[in-house]
Amino acid sequence: MMRPAARRLLFVVSVSLLAWPAAQARPLSVGGEVQSAALSSRELSSGEGLAVWTLPRLGVAVRNDPKDLRLLYGGRELRWAPGRGWQAVGFAAGAALPAPEQVGQSLYVGLDILRALGVPLSVTPQAVEVAAPRAVPAGTLPPSPASAPGQNPGAASTATHTLSSVRQSVSRQRTVELQRTVLELQGSGEAFYQVQQRGGAVSLSLPYTRSAARSEILDGGAVLLVTPAGSGSQLDLLTGGGQTRIFTLQNPTRIVLDTVVYRDRSQTPPVATELLPQGVRYRQQGGLSLLSFDPSRYRPRVVSAPWGQRTGLAALVRSAGGVAGINGGYFDMQSGKPVDLVAQGGVMRIGSLQKRATLGFTPAGEVLLGYPAPRYVAEVGGQRLLVNQMTPLPRPELLTAWAGDGRTVGAAGLVTLTVRPGTDQVLTAQSGTVTTQPGNLHLTFDPARFPALPRTAGAPLSLRLEWNASDAPWPSSEDALSAGPLLLRGGQSVLNPQREGFDTAGSIWRATHQTAFGLLGGWPTFAYLERGTPEQLLVALRTAGLSDAVRMDSGGSSAVYLSGGYADLGGYLNPAWSRDIPNAVVMVPR
Repeated sequence: MMRPAARRLLFVVSVSLLAWPAAQARPLSVGGEVQSAALSSRELSSGEGLAVWTLPRLGVAVRNDPKDLRLLYGGRELRWAPGRGWQAVGFAAGAALPAPEQVGQSLYVGLDILRALGVPLSVTPQAVEVAAPRAVPAGTLPPSPASAPGQNPGAASTATHTLSSVRQSVSRQRTVELQRTVLELQGSGEAFYQVQQRGGAVSLSLPYTRSAARSEILDGGAVLLVTPAGSGSQLDLLTGGGQTRIFTLQNPTRIVLDTVVYRDRSQTPPVATELLPQGVRYRQQGGLSLLSFDPSRYRPRVVSAPWGQRTGLAALVRSAGGVAGINGGYFDMQSGKPVDLVAQGGVMRIGSLQKRATLGFTPAGEVLLGYPAPRYVAEVGGQRLLVNQMTPLPRPELLTAWAGDGRTVGAAGLVTLTVRPGTDQVLTAQSGTVTTQPGNLHLTFDPARFPALPRTAGAPLSLRLEWNASDAPWPSSEDALSAGPLLLRGGQSVLNPQREGFDTAGSIWRATHQTAFGLLGGWPTFAYLERGTPEQLLVALRTAGLSDAVRMDSGGSSAVYLSGGYADLGGYLNPAWSRDIPNAVVMVPR
């Protein structure tokens, strides 16, 4: 008789053995890219396998029916039916193949089935690795054809559709050409096809669609070639470049090929108004174009290139994982450095001129507009010392600060204190050249000129950013950027170039491309005016219904970018390419 302890041991071992197959699941890697965990392999009673619904990613066309399973890869096909087993079409299967298995709601087939089809796969301890397929099938295979007497079951395919006509339309949005080719089919159910795209051409294999041979030049110059192939067809569309998206429509059955060709790269691609992301609105009123963003979905952030560097607006948007962006504040054309306030993450990175209109954002995404005069103040032993300048360059006559970014500060004879924002203690005190650290602030000074400042680590020191403004809750801001002039507040004009130190007789006030950030019905809004003065920009924005607005750097820097668009080219409100910029306001998903 088995003792209780032995029974418990046997039970534990049994449970472990039952759990062992699940532990053998491996990630699926296609073309070197690991897929989601839902696509991982599973240990079956016959060995390791994959779910049938994952196989189209490997280039295998399927009919996912446990009573009539079909797997087609290139010229090889395997068909399964209960009581009949596997039947090979187009090749000899050789050794007996394991039956498919139902696991939960999914039908699985073993890796040996895929090897028999010729799918190039390898199994490592880390993953089931499959080469990227040359063609990705769409739709589903039709039912297996009935076998004729004396005929190898499944040796001949049955056509399900007939190509009756081809229609095409061509339109152009600024510099992007949109070609739509519609294949109209006669027949019932979804049409199956396999697609392969290569430079300037799209090829469709339609193994169950009959057609007559044809060749023609379509509107826009695309060339269509249709060739009968057995009981199916081969279709080649020579587009001359671009990217093609393919989808099917039903009642009647149609296959639609939408091709986007970027014809003139000297201009920006336009915003695809019919492909706007959720929560984004587009509007055009004369020469004014507006993009507005649902504040429940998106919030604004200030995003910068490294100090002294400039880059394209789209790159700044991508670096922040944003959906859209508008160019930021003014900068020096020679050095590429901003000339006015830039604050990010609650840390002032570039000092303020303390006269220009400033745009700020709280962590919750609230928009602030006004005229703050922010300064860092160091407090030690009851003394308050104003930081004179935000710069990494040594200035022995000044008390300077710099937000850590990996570059060096200080020089011989100077002391640099490292502090962490929000704390009241010196982290390090170093002489000479010091490499700054991200997340820290660094105070550099001549100890002979500023004897009150500490020179040892651990010494008490308070460093606070004082906003010196009452026109908005600036201490709550996380990011801020100065530009100007301020145009609208509460729906009223507040334009005052003298207040902000703008020379209205200079080039900065000329009629040119203009951009602005504002609020339209409470939604943060990017605005682009094709041409106008700041006064004309103000009138256009107020006419469009904006309640608040500030002008951003304009002229050759003017740019508004939206991700996605035609063939994922992205879209711009500005037709002309803008120059590279050091910073931007970017809308990021919440």
